[in-house]
Amino acid sequence: MNHSTPGFALGCVAVILSLSLDSGLSASEVKTWLLDPVDEPRERTVPLKVYCVEQNGPQPVILFSHGLGGSREGNAYLGNYWAVRGYVVVFMQHSGSDREVWQSVPLAQRMSALKEAAGLKATLDRFQDVPFVIDVLESWNEEEGHELKGRLDLEHIGLSGHSYGAVTTLGLSGRKFPGDRAFRDDRIDAFLPLSPQPGKGLTPLEAFGHLEVPMLCMTGTEDGSPIDPNLSPAMRLEVYGALPAGNKFQLVFDGAEHSAFGDSGGLKARKRDPNHHPAIQKISGHFWDAYLKSSVESKAWLQSDSPREACDLNERDTWEWK
Repeated sequence: MNHSTPGFALGCVAVILSLSLDSGLSASEVKTWLLDPVDEPRERTVPLKVYCVEQNGPQPVILFSHGLGGSREGNAYLGNYWAVRGYVVVFMQHSGSDREVWQSVPLAQRMSALKEAAGLKATLDRFQDVPFVIDVLESWNEEEGHELKGRLDLEHIGLSGHSYGAVTTLGLSGRKFPGDRAFRDDRIDAFLPLSPQPGKGLTPLEAFGHLEVPMLCMTGTEDGSPIDPNLSPAMRLEVYGALPAGNKFQLVFDGAEHSAFGDSGGLKARKRDPNHHPAIQKISGHFWDAYLKSSVESKAWLQSDSPREACDLNERDTWEWK
């Protein structure tokens, strides 16, 4: 998919973070840029938030897709961690299924507005946003004077997302839809869906049974859907179950709800197990290292019980690979 050279608005803010990694990296300065590229053929702006550290040479890229009603500002605990670990992290905001859906309506109407927003148009918009953003990054990586020039290793790209963002992630991985439709972007090398769901119209095996791409699924035993009571936590496990063997991994937190993978405040955040976010960070970091940096050590670490021990998983949590 080709697009014209994007227009954008640029803002930059430096955030000092003290992040300690098992890789030996020390506290680092993470810079964030707010960019608003315009896909002119679609007359659509795709707001971005980019996380990265000062570097010598280009770094692999991780794209992140937010959940229904979210924004590019969410899941900063992942953006900061992955940046310090040596990636340029790009958080996308999807108009039509972002925070504007609920912020602009009365409180009593917010749930119905969210349900209405999670339709076919929003899904297809998301599936087109991702390749557009990759096109944009390719352009900026070559553009003289741009803050991102030369920073991006676009031969190694990962895609992650939570909830509706997992739908986006699985869509771009090449899962099949009714009518034998697929939306694979071959420029993306590895996929990390948080709270994946099998979707409708095809069996999980029909939808996912052909996928050879590296994939790490994360969910919880109480990971239901805020808008769909028919989507049970057990159904989320069907995605991993249908994937063919080879570079596939799954983490299931016992007792974790849908909010366990986010970073918003409120009651759900207070109920969150404090071990979960560090485990998500560390395991995802090794996954990216294995498949975006070709780390033999990280791949061996993933294909063992090391994540269980290193991340202090409890005996009821599940770590598995195939």
